[in-house]
Amino acid sequence: MALIDGPRLPPAAGNAPRQLIVFLHGYGADGNDLIGLGREWAKLLPHAAFVSPHAPEACGMAPMGRQWFNLTFRDAGEMVRGVTNASPALNAFLDAELKRHNLPGRALALVGFSQGTMMALGVGLKRHPAPAAIVGYSGALATTEALPKDSGSAPAILLVHGDMDEVIPVDAMFMAREQLAQAGLAVEWHLAQGIGHGIDAEGLRLGGDFLRQAFAAAQTIQ
Repeated sequence: MALIDGPRLPPAAGNAPRQLIVFLHGYGADGNDLIGLGREWAKLLPHAAFVSPHAPEACGMAPMGRQWFNLTFRDAGEMVRGVTNASPALNAFLDAELKRHNLPGRALALVGFSQGTMMALGVGLKRHPAPAAIVGYSGALATTEALPKDSGSAPAILLVHGDMDEVIPVDAMFMAREQLAQAGLAVEWHLAQGIGHGIDAEGLRLGGDFLRQAFAAAQTIQ
Protein backbone atom coordinates (compact mmCIF):
# COMPACT_ATOMS: atom_id res chain seq x y z
CA MET A 1 0.00 0.00 0.00
CA ALA A 2 1.39 3.37 -1.03
CA LEU A 3 2.10 5.92 1.70
CA ILE A 4 0.86 9.43 0.96
CA ASP A 5 1.63 12.85 2.41
CA GLY A 6 1.33 16.49 1.46
CA PRO A 7 1.36 20.14 2.55
CA ARG A 8 -0.28 21.19 5.80
CA LEU A 9 -1.59 24.33 7.46
CA PRO A 10 -1.96 24.58 11.25
CA PRO A 11 -5.02 26.14 12.87
CA ALA A 12 -5.16 29.92 12.52
CA ALA A 13 -6.04 30.18 16.21
CA GLY A 14 -2.61 28.80 17.06
CA ASN A 15 -3.83 26.06 19.38
CA ALA A 16 -4.27 22.31 19.00
CA PRO A 17 -6.77 21.59 16.20
CA ARG A 18 -10.37 20.76 16.98
CA GLN A 19 -11.13 19.77 13.39
CA LEU A 20 -9.21 18.27 10.48
CA ILE A 21 -10.01 19.22 6.89
CA VAL A 22 -8.44 17.07 4.19
CA PHE A 23 -8.30 18.27 0.58
CA LEU A 24 -8.30 15.66 -2.20
CA HIS A 25 -7.02 17.08 -5.47
CA GLY A 26 -8.04 16.26 -9.01
CA TYR A 27 -6.46 14.17 -11.75
CA GLY A 28 -3.07 15.50 -12.87
CA ALA A 29 -2.65 17.96 -9.98
CA ASP A 30 -1.09 17.45 -6.55
CA GLY A 31 -1.65 18.49 -2.95
CA ASN A 32 -0.33 22.00 -3.58
CA ASP A 33 -3.30 22.64 -5.86
CA LEU A 34 -5.87 22.85 -3.05
CA ILE A 35 -3.98 23.69 0.14
CA GLY A 36 -4.54 27.39 -0.56
CA LEU A 37 -8.25 26.87 0.14
CA GLY A 38 -7.23 26.40 3.75
CA ARG A 39 -5.86 29.95 3.83
CA GLU A 40 -9.17 31.20 2.41
CA TRP A 41 -11.13 29.36 5.12
CA ALA A 42 -8.74 29.99 8.03
CA LYS A 43 -10.71 32.89 9.55
CA LEU A 44 -14.00 31.04 9.21
CA LEU A 45 -12.55 27.83 10.66
CA PRO A 46 -9.79 29.05 13.01
CA HIS A 47 -9.55 25.79 14.95
CA ALA A 48 -9.17 23.54 11.89
CA ALA A 49 -5.95 21.99 10.65
CA PHE A 50 -5.69 21.53 6.90
CA VAL A 51 -3.77 18.93 4.90
CA SER A 52 -3.72 18.19 1.18
CA PRO A 53 -2.05 14.86 0.41
CA HIS A 54 -0.50 14.08 -2.96
CA ALA A 55 -2.28 11.17 -4.65
CA PRO A 56 -0.28 7.91 -4.62
CA GLU A 57 0.31 7.48 -8.36
CA ALA A 58 2.23 9.48 -10.95
CA CYS A 59 -0.13 10.72 -13.65
CA GLY A 60 0.63 9.46 -17.13
CA MET A 61 -1.17 12.39 -18.77
CA ALA A 62 0.52 15.07 -16.63
CA PRO A 63 4.22 14.31 -16.01
CA MET A 64 4.48 16.55 -12.93
CA GLY A 65 1.04 15.63 -11.58
CA ARG A 66 -0.48 12.83 -9.55
CA GLN A 67 -3.59 10.67 -9.81
CA TRP A 68 -5.67 8.68 -7.36
CA PHE A 69 -6.27 6.24 -10.20
CA ASN A 70 -6.08 6.09 -13.97
CA LEU A 71 -8.99 7.81 -15.65
CA THR A 72 -9.91 7.51 -19.32
CA PHE A 73 -13.74 7.69 -19.17
CA ARG A 74 -13.77 4.89 -21.76
CA ASP A 75 -14.45 2.13 -19.23
CA ALA A 76 -17.63 2.35 -17.18
CA GLY A 77 -16.07 0.37 -14.34
CA GLU A 78 -12.80 2.24 -13.98
CA MET A 79 -14.09 4.74 -11.41
CA VAL A 80 -15.41 1.98 -9.15
CA ARG A 81 -12.20 -0.04 -9.39
CA GLY A 82 -10.06 3.07 -9.04
CA VAL A 83 -11.77 4.32 -5.89
CA THR A 84 -11.69 0.82 -4.40
CA ASN A 85 -7.98 0.37 -5.09
CA ALA A 86 -6.99 3.84 -3.84
CA SER A 87 -9.14 3.73 -0.71
CA PRO A 88 -6.78 1.80 1.63
CA ALA A 89 -3.97 4.33 1.24
CA LEU A 90 -6.31 7.25 1.81
CA ASN A 91 -8.00 5.63 4.82
CA ALA A 92 -4.62 4.86 6.37
CA PHE A 93 -3.60 8.49 5.89
CA LEU A 94 -6.84 9.79 7.45
CA ASP A 95 -6.50 7.46 10.42
CA ALA A 96 -2.88 8.53 10.98
CA GLU A 97 -3.73 12.24 10.76
CA LEU A 98 -6.63 11.95 13.21
CA LYS A 99 -4.41 10.02 15.61
CA ARG A 100 -1.59 12.56 15.25
CA HIS A 101 -3.95 15.35 16.29
CA ASN A 102 -5.78 13.20 18.86
CA LEU A 103 -9.11 13.86 17.13
CA PRO A 104 -12.23 11.67 16.85
CA GLY A 105 -13.53 10.53 13.47
CA ARG A 106 -16.42 13.02 13.56
CA ALA A 107 -13.91 15.90 13.65
CA LEU A 108 -12.93 15.11 10.05
CA ALA A 109 -14.13 16.70 6.82
CA LEU A 110 -13.18 15.74 3.27
CA VAL A 111 -13.10 18.32 0.47
CA GLY A 112 -12.61 16.94 -3.03
CA PHE A 113 -12.21 18.39 -6.48
CA SER A 114 -12.97 16.35 -9.62
CA GLN A 115 -11.32 12.94 -9.13
CA GLY A 116 -10.77 13.96 -5.53
CA THR A 117 -14.55 14.24 -5.11
CA MET A 118 -14.89 10.65 -6.30
CA MET A 119 -12.43 9.68 -3.57
CA ALA A 120 -14.09 11.87 -0.91
CA LEU A 121 -17.49 10.30 -1.53
CA GLY A 122 -16.17 6.77 -2.06
CA VAL A 123 -14.13 6.79 1.15
CA GLY A 124 -16.02 9.23 3.33
CA LEU A 125 -19.40 7.53 3.02
CA LYS A 126 -17.92 4.23 4.23
CA ARG A 127 -15.97 5.46 7.23
CA HIS A 128 -17.09 4.61 10.77
CA PRO A 129 -17.60 6.90 12.48
CA ALA A 130 -18.55 9.07 9.54
CA PRO A 131 -16.81 12.39 8.90
CA ALA A 132 -18.71 15.52 9.85
CA ALA A 133 -18.88 16.60 6.21
CA ILE A 134 -17.99 15.93 2.60
CA VAL A 135 -17.76 18.81 0.14
CA GLY A 136 -17.42 17.76 -3.49
CA TYR A 137 -16.54 20.18 -6.27
CA SER A 138 -16.89 19.26 -9.96
CA GLY A 139 -16.94 15.52 -9.34
CA ALA A 140 -19.03 12.37 -9.44
CA LEU A 141 -20.22 9.47 -7.30
CA ALA A 142 -18.34 6.38 -8.43
CA THR A 143 -20.48 3.76 -6.68
CA THR A 144 -23.52 3.46 -4.44
CA GLU A 145 -22.28 0.29 -2.77
CA ALA A 146 -22.10 0.30 1.03
CA LEU A 147 -23.79 3.68 1.47
CA PRO A 148 -24.85 4.43 5.05
CA LYS A 149 -28.26 3.01 5.84
CA ASP A 150 -28.95 5.54 8.57
CA SER A 151 -28.96 9.18 7.48
CA GLY A 152 -28.31 10.17 11.10
CA SER A 153 -24.88 8.53 10.98
CA ALA A 154 -23.95 9.90 7.55
CA PRO A 155 -21.81 12.97 6.89
CA ALA A 156 -23.34 16.24 5.77
CA ILE A 157 -22.87 16.45 1.99
CA LEU A 158 -22.50 19.49 -0.29
CA LEU A 159 -22.01 19.12 -4.05
CA VAL A 160 -20.98 22.10 -6.20
CA HIS A 161 -20.66 21.98 -9.98
CA GLY A 162 -20.26 24.48 -12.80
CA ASP A 163 -23.00 24.43 -15.42
CA MET A 164 -20.35 24.80 -18.14
CA ASP A 165 -18.01 22.07 -16.92
CA GLU A 166 -16.26 20.66 -19.96
CA VAL A 167 -14.48 17.82 -18.14
CA ILE A 168 -17.13 16.22 -15.93
CA PRO A 169 -20.61 17.20 -17.15
CA VAL A 170 -22.93 18.80 -14.62
CA ASP A 171 -25.26 15.81 -15.04
CA ALA A 172 -22.79 13.93 -12.81
CA MET A 173 -23.78 16.14 -9.89
CA PHE A 174 -27.50 15.64 -10.48
CA MET A 175 -26.98 11.89 -10.79
CA ALA A 176 -24.99 11.77 -7.55
CA ARG A 177 -27.60 13.86 -5.78
CA GLU A 178 -30.35 11.51 -6.94
CA GLN A 179 -28.46 8.34 -6.01
CA LEU A 180 -27.60 9.66 -2.56
CA ALA A 181 -31.19 10.82 -2.01
CA GLN A 182 -32.47 7.37 -2.97
CA ALA A 183 -30.22 5.96 -0.26
CA GLY A 184 -31.86 8.32 2.22
CA LEU A 185 -28.93 10.73 2.46
CA ALA A 186 -29.56 14.48 2.59
CA VAL A 187 -27.57 16.41 -0.01
CA GLU A 188 -27.17 20.13 -0.45
CA TRP A 189 -26.08 21.29 -3.88
CA HIS A 190 -25.18 24.41 -5.82
CA LEU A 191 -25.08 24.97 -9.57
CA ALA A 192 -22.39 27.54 -10.40
CA GLN A 193 -23.64 29.62 -13.31
CA GLY A 194 -21.16 30.20 -16.11
CA ILE A 195 -18.43 28.17 -14.42
CA GLY A 196 -16.42 25.42 -16.08
CA HIS A 197 -14.22 22.82 -14.37
CA GLY A 198 -13.20 24.88 -11.38
CA ILE A 199 -14.21 26.57 -8.13
CA ASP A 200 -15.50 30.14 -8.11
CA ALA A 201 -15.70 32.59 -5.20
CA GLU A 202 -19.31 31.71 -4.43
CA GLY A 203 -18.57 27.99 -4.38
CA LEU A 204 -15.66 28.65 -2.05
CA ARG A 205 -17.84 30.73 0.28
CA LEU A 206 -20.59 28.09 0.33
CA GLY A 207 -18.08 25.36 1.09
CA GLY A 208 -16.58 27.21 4.03
CA ASP A 209 -19.97 28.05 5.53
CA PHE A 210 -21.13 24.46 5.05
CA LEU A 211 -18.10 23.06 6.86
CA ARG A 212 -18.52 25.47 9.77
CA GLN A 213 -22.15 24.46 10.20
CA ALA A 214 -21.42 20.75 9.79
CA PHE A 215 -18.72 20.79 12.45
CA ALA A 216 -21.04 22.63 14.83
CA ALA A 217 -23.80 20.07 14.22
CA ALA A 218 -21.42 17.12 14.67
CA GLN A 219 -20.21 18.54 17.97
CA THR A 220 -23.81 18.89 19.15
CA ILE A 221 -24.53 15.25 18.30
CA GLN A 222 -21.49 14.05 20.21
